[in-house]
Amino acid sequence: MQAIKPIALLLLLASSAMAQDRQALGIAAFDRGDYASAEKLLAEIDTPSAKAVLALTKAATGHCAEAEPVLAANYTDAKLRRLAGIALARCLIAAQRFDEAAQPLAKLEREFPDDPDILYENARLHLKAWNGAVERMFEKVPASFRVNQLSAEIFEIQGRYDEAVAEYRKAIRKSPDTLALHYRLGRALLLRSHEPEALSEARREFEAELNVNPYDAVAHYQIAQILEVQQQPDAAAKELERTLELSPDFPEALVALARYRSRGDNHVGAITLLERVVKLQPASESSWYALMVAYRNSGRNDDAVAAKQKLDALQQSTAGEFSDFLRRIGETPQP
Repeated sequence: MQAIKPIALLLLLASSAMAQDRQALGIAAFDRGDYASAEKLLAEIDTPSAKAVLALTKAATGHCAEAEPVLAANYTDAKLRRLAGIALARCLIAAQRFDEAAQPLAKLEREFPDDPDILYENARLHLKAWNGAVERMFEKVPASFRVNQLSAEIFEIQGRYDEAVAEYRKAIRKSPDTLALHYRLGRALLLRSHEPEALSEARREFEAELNVNPYDAVAHYQIAQILEVQQQPDAAAKELERTLELSPDFPEALVALARYRSRGDNHVGAITLLERVVKLQPASESSWYALMVAYRNSGRNDDAVAAKQKLDALQQSTAGEFSDFLRRIGETPQP
């Protein structure tokens, strides 16, 4: 091998140093958002990191076709892998290649599960995909009952319950035997009002849902709730029992039926139900409170004390549902 002459070695070292300086300057330009300068500085540097940052620059300026093959590389540096994956996902989302975009984002979320930027891009992906699907529905099948149903669901989210009710009714006229439509209309009616007339109307819709699907436990539960408000507790209890036949681990139905049994001094029956609830939802403060009262009313004072201790521990813990609610609204749970 021919030896490198001193002058050539000096030139080589100088060239290498200049490339490193240009790379550093190019990365700094990228970091501050000066993409034009970054692209000029990095364009002729043949190192993996320079190529990667150049691809990030191209992606940031909308030249995704050139950037994608480089961004898809498997980088050993975690920071670079994160930036390249996010940039690649953004390019794919912009091109409405949603299935492809999901792949790098899924890999990134496994590696960086608490990264807000990655979670944001994942949310944006699903929102874009949703919007695209909605547009296709309205374009291709505008007269479909599914368009009315989707419109109703959107109105519900927006709190526009009158319009939601109207759209659900249109959907039902077009397809009266479709599962869940009567249930959704009943729920929208309840969201709109709890006046006696609204309760009766909603109950009729839940009953109509059961005509379509008699195995719908949630519809039975909703009817039970309405019957309770309408002061028909025995009829409500029968609906709750049917709910639990269909869905034995339905916590709200278990609690409601336990409350009915307690009113009839059937504390043993209430305790049986509430003990199931706290196994299903061990952090439910309201369920532990109800169980404590049921123990006390049945004369099981030691068990009532134990339930009270559990309730106190939950209220002092950040895991408790009431404590969590207080924290979310900015209040400090009291010890």
